[in-house]
Amino acid sequence: MSITSLLRPLFEPRQRQLERYATDAERLQTGVMRRLLSGAASTEWGVAHGFAGIRSYEDFAASSPLNSYDDLKPFIVRMMHGEKDVLWHGRVSHFAKSSGTTSDRSKFLPVSSDALRDTHYRGGQDCVAAYLKNNPSSRIFDGRALILGGSRSEADSTPESMVGDLSAILIQNINPLVNLIRVPAKQTALLPDFEVKRDRIAREAMKKDVTNLSGVPSWMLSVMNRVLELSGAANLLEVWPHLEMFFHGGVAFTPYRELYRRLIPSEGMHYMETYNASEGFFGVQTDPADAAMSLMVDYGIFYEFVPMEELEKESPEVLPLWAVEPNKNYAVVISTSSGLWRYLIGDTVRFTSCNPYKFVITGRTKSFINAFGEEVIVDNAEKALHEACRQTGAQVLEYTAAPIYMDASGRCRHQWLVEFAREPEDLPQFARLLDEALRGINSDYDAKRHKDITLQPLEVVKAREALFHDWLESKGKLGGQHKVPRLSNSRQHIEELLKMNV
Repeated sequence: MSITSLLRPLFEPRQRQLERYATDAERLQTGVMRRLLSGAASTEWGVAHGFAGIRSYEDFAASSPLNSYDDLKPFIVRMMHGEKDVLWHGRVSHFAKSSGTTSDRSKFLPVSSDALRDTHYRGGQDCVAAYLKNNPSSRIFDGRALILGGSRSEADSTPESMVGDLSAILIQNINPLVNLIRVPAKQTALLPDFEVKRDRIAREAMKKDVTNLSGVPSWMLSVMNRVLELSGAANLLEVWPHLEMFFHGGVAFTPYRELYRRLIPSEGMHYMETYNASEGFFGVQTDPADAAMSLMVDYGIFYEFVPMEELEKESPEVLPLWAVEPNKNYAVVISTSSGLWRYLIGDTVRFTSCNPYKFVITGRTKSFINAFGEEVIVDNAEKALHEACRQTGAQVLEYTAAPIYMDASGRCRHQWLVEFAREPEDLPQFARLLDEALRGINSDYDAKRHKDITLQPLEVVKAREALFHDWLESKGKLGGQHKVPRLSNSRQHIEELLKMNV
């Protein structure tokens, strides 16, 4: 009998609980809200905002305005220096380092012991529960899990707290029993230098029978290529013949899908998208036939949503989960068991279903191009790239895009910088197909492109090999959860990249 068959029954109770998402989401979310308010009632924040007297969602919504990182930063800094009972009860010792705000290079997000237990580790367990339910013949526990994580940040840590990528915090605090079925060794996983770590991970992992992968697609791809270099194998199945699953998140998988299929040429290989951020674990692709993810409604996270058309208003409308509608774009607001209260995380989602609540990530509140009223979001860009690749056979590895503002003749366009894993034979044709697909997906973009009056056809610039890797390295952002910014109204990122594109 396989180890997986022995462990499978342990996940069956949770599989039954997940089925309640379809009927009990409002009750589950209300219960989460009450637990969070109770947990923080005696904290500085809870006392100031009257948590002990809150009896309904309406009371909670009226208790405080929406918060940005800058709003919570003074409290978080005090927590990092050892103060107790500030935003969450007790002392919080771990802080996830994330990409910064307009005023700071980095954000430091509290990760309480409660959040590790009721959110982050629970998300990983539910991924496995959903996968086992969908794949009765799986032998996932009969080999090792290759888990790719970030590193600790000694420079940012204080005597009272440890700072690092969320994945490093998870590895640091993981149940020691899990280390028996994972690779690489903890000391390798926490190495700060990604290039050194990549080589060490590849050398350790290629000696094990790896059955499943977990990580950000771009960084996992780098490790996989190193494994192939060291082993001389033609594909990963020659190294890991029992490989069957990749749990991925952090960036959209669409640009990488064909690359993974080429490196893992197996009909038995499965892929599951997850939405696990420094702030919390929010979604799992519970149905392999449905690209949308299930919102995890019974973790230590209470959700609210701001319709995108309301976001810039002084007093925007804010909705609880049970008031959202399908096929509308919302900015995500969370309150968590780490003390992030009514916190705008910067991501946008669209619900495809409200029974159960399933969604797709559509982009970032600040990751879009709207220089001329075209309202292009990351979801549009990913779909248009997929169509252009489908028609040309190209494969995109990384990309970013920004507007070229009006010149003296009033001409303007979008400029795309694209690194290809497989180049199109005709780059101008690829650009034309990308433009056409974007027009078909986004009516605002199409209107601005009408007869080339406002926007000219977009431009695609081919990036040299490893350009984005080198740019991230120059920023000290290799590995972990660092991502290439996809869309921006500003030309700062793309200009830096273009200067290096030689």
